[in-house]
Amino acid sequence: MWQKKWILCNWKMNGSIAKNFQLLSAVKQTQPTATYIGIASPYPYLLQTSEILRDTQIASGTQDCSRFKTAGAYSGEVSAQMIADCGGTFTLIGHSERRNYFSENNETLRCKLENALNASIIPVLCVGETLNERENNQAENVISSQLEILKGLNISQIAIAYEPVWAIGTGVTASTSQIETIHKFIYNEVLSMLCKDANIRLLYGGSVSAKNVQEILTTQYVDGALVGGASLKADEITDMIVSIEKL
Repeated sequence: MWQKKWILCNWKMNGSIAKNFQLLSAVKQTQPTATYIGIASPYPYLLQTSEILRDTQIASGTQDCSRFKTAGAYSGEVSAQMIADCGGTFTLIGHSERRNYFSENNETLRCKLENALNASIIPVLCVGETLNERENNQAENVISSQLEILKGLNISQIAIAYEPVWAIGTGVTASTSQIETIHKFIYNEVLSMLCKDANIRLLYGGSVSAKNVQEILTTQYVDGALVGGASLKADEITDMIVSIEKL
């Protein structure tokens, strides 16, 4: 899987048992073999997702995990171990909406990342700059600061999702030149923190669709995509998977 192109679907706070069944059944029919596909569902639907996708190569995951290491009196929290127990194999860490709405900082995200690793769940670290930060030429400084949580980790593989905040859900997609430049920067930053032969998957997220996914995924330093709104539409996500399978 670390050599494949990745498509991770972030459903955010969307879904219902009936709608999920229809969508997952359609995705299951694509039978991807050359692409690593993952569905990051809301917590209540993780078991449903895991069950429907059982015996396929499509992964189930979540959009977050708790910063707390062990079970305890943490009402409303869901631990990484619980996610693994329900069939989850990956989790997003530090999505811009978590940073924005829940004020998550590097200290909190480092705890979540370590908890995911300890539960044998793949952490997908999300990084990205706001429009104001980009316009003030601060994008690389901001992303470098976000990547600092990787320092000192004894790991040989990591997935990073670059999501410019100004492109999430706006219909605006970063140009391939912008994507390549930032992804190259991220790649070199991560290599400087981990071993030189580390497996790194760099995903782009931000208004990814069936129309632009091939162009994005054939851009240098891009190993996959983190898909939001488009992943809630069966024809959109299945067209995307079929398109990437042909690369």
